[in-house]
Amino acid sequence: MSDHTFLPAWREQSLGRRVFLRVSAASAASVALIAAGCSTTTVTPTPADPYQLALPTGDPGLLYFAYMMALAQTTLYQKVMDAPPTDLTAAERAVFVDLRDHKVVHQQTIRYLIDPTGINQLLPTDFAFSLSKFTLTTRAGVLAAAQQLADLAAAAYPVLLTLFTTSSIPQRTLLLKMSSVQARHAAAVRDLLTPGSFANSDVVDSAGQLLTKTPTEVIAALAPYFAPYVISVAGLAVPV
Repeated sequence: MSDHTFLPAWREQSLGRRVFLRVSAASAASVALIAAGCSTTTVTPTPADPYQLALPTGDPGLLYFAYMMALAQTTLYQKVMDAPPTDLTAAERAVFVDLRDHKVVHQQTIRYLIDPTGINQLLPTDFAFSLSKFTLTTRAGVLAAAQQLADLAAAAYPVLLTLFTTSSIPQRTLLLKMSSVQARHAAAVRDLLTPGSFANSDVVDSAGQLLTKTPTEVIAALAPYFAPYVISVAGLAVPV
């Protein structure tokens, strides 16, 4: 390429009418393309949030919900067994052994109902129930934590059972039995913390009926302990 191409005299040459129109049309098309690319109506793919967990819809989602509640309680009871507070009596430790053993059975049974093969990873490998917000170094703290989780599960099961779309056996039968056991667990823990409180007004209404909670209410209460994961139960047939 010769140097004269870049001389000022070349840049000052006038464009013919046809050349001008062609250049103008090309420039206008380029501007239109750029404007289209910047349009606010363009859909930009949003990366999936790895910490957003949406439970499956229908009956499988209900089983996952029950599994998460069992996981929460099993985690707590095992921690108490691993490092019991010094003021927790031997008799109370024996109660927690029973609580832990029952919830392990519940958790494994629900896991089987979800995946009879046992080969699937039900939840992310780093998914866990955090105990950091509980005070587990004292008897009072341990019993308060156990009461909170036991009350939630006891209030959740009556609603959970009504949401199943089929009368599938053994699912409903097994969960109905777990519901009964869970209610007894809640009553036992409450009585250890505050004798005679198993039928207090915060868990039983004026007619003597158990106060219940929907999956949405239970997951909201457990949300701080499952962080950073955010669990959605929008796919469940939650009553309004």
